[in-house]
Amino acid sequence: MSRMKRRATTLLLVCAVTTMLVVGAGRLLGRVSAVAKETYENIEVFTNVLSLVQKNYVDPITTKQLIDGAITGMLNALDAHSAYLPPDMYKELQVDTRGTFGGLGIEITVRNNVLTVVSPIEDTPAYRAGVKAGDQIIKIEDEFTKDMPLVEAVKKMRGPAGTTIHVTLRREGRSGLLDLALTREVIKIQSVKSRLLDKGYGYVRVTQFQERTDDDLQRALTKLDKDNGGPLSGLILDLRNNPGGLLTQAVKVADEFIDAGLVVYTDGRLDNQRQKYFAHKTGSHTDFPMIALVNGGSASASEIVAGALQDHKRALLLGTQTFGKGSVQTILPLDDSAAVRLTTARYYTPNGRSIQATGITPDIYVDNAPVEAKANGAPKTHTLREHNLPRHLPQPDDKPAKEPDQPSAPDTPDETSDVREGELGKDPQLDRALELLKSWNVFKTVLAQRPS
Repeated sequence: MSRMKRRATTLLLVCAVTTMLVVGAGRLLGRVSAVAKETYENIEVFTNVLSLVQKNYVDPITTKQLIDGAITGMLNALDAHSAYLPPDMYKELQVDTRGTFGGLGIEITVRNNVLTVVSPIEDTPAYRAGVKAGDQIIKIEDEFTKDMPLVEAVKKMRGPAGTTIHVTLRREGRSGLLDLALTREVIKIQSVKSRLLDKGYGYVRVTQFQERTDDDLQRALTKLDKDNGGPLSGLILDLRNNPGGLLTQAVKVADEFIDAGLVVYTDGRLDNQRQKYFAHKTGSHTDFPMIALVNGGSASASEIVAGALQDHKRALLLGTQTFGKGSVQTILPLDDSAAVRLTTARYYTPNGRSIQATGITPDIYVDNAPVEAKANGAPKTHTLREHNLPRHLPQPDDKPAKEPDQPSAPDTPDETSDVREGELGKDPQLDRALELLKSWNVFKTVLAQRPS
């Protein structure tokens, strides 16, 4: 579950697959046996520039300001997910993974130097105000956001609960700007939500992968069995608009539905970045069919779960192409309470697929896009994905990533123009998934009754 100008994918939440490794930067540097002569020469150039700026810049500037800026620039030269986390942002990251933080409840990134909403978080001020994925944040209060570093934007939108902030949005397909007054809240993310859709058929939505997501999922499955009065006949796992979170939790969630075999593996330059994660039979729920819902907002840890379920043939994937974030970030704390978030590995599905910058293709393509925009002649909206990001990590074979072609979705009935995800009759993807699960069981029953 950030951060600087052009740091396009880093979200207010932990949207990266993140390993919270307590690795001191000093110890890390201590392992380096030798530093090339070229490095020392370049460091000398750096110190010369530092001295020139301090001596000649129009206003006084501290050494810390310059060093922080230099570290930020250094990490900006890497992929879009590597970032310097100053103390306040590092603290926010630690809080976010625990599921409670202050703010408006939106995940943002920078695209073409403009702050862009990746997705609003359910049951938050932004969500209730109608903020949508793809909205561009043009102004925060009276300040234009063009070229504003992501860290600064985050600071401006964070604040004490109960205070009001004004934001101005531009929405594709809508004329004019949208002005909103949002009241900040302490955001408490419920990572797992569940309910019975119909007798025998359960629905579980995982909104992000936090420290307690696996425990919450176990409780949800137990409650579904209890509410159903017995074992489920089928389950829909909703991973749409789930930006990711902790790698360990993604593995545990997949393990709930897979009883053996590889869940995911990572590959990096160092031995400790090459890890394999396996499923275990104990406690696995494998006695009912599953459909997992995915879309362009399903990123990182969500894609780990979806890829494992697909490769193990444990669930059908239904929806649209996923985000395509197949890299692992490691948090490396520094001595001053700041940290470096560094991309250290790529992850691969059990069958060896890297989804970096491509995403996972669902087994059944169903679009939830409303027909309202089409009827008004508005241009088609395009979901922000990993391959759209400046400096995104390439595929390991260095081939340019290309999003697979998707079939055209048929026009949906007029009543679905107001799509409400998770609500039967208002969510075409959910409706189709439930229909398929019921047909699945009818088909199995018919086959079982046939004479041999």
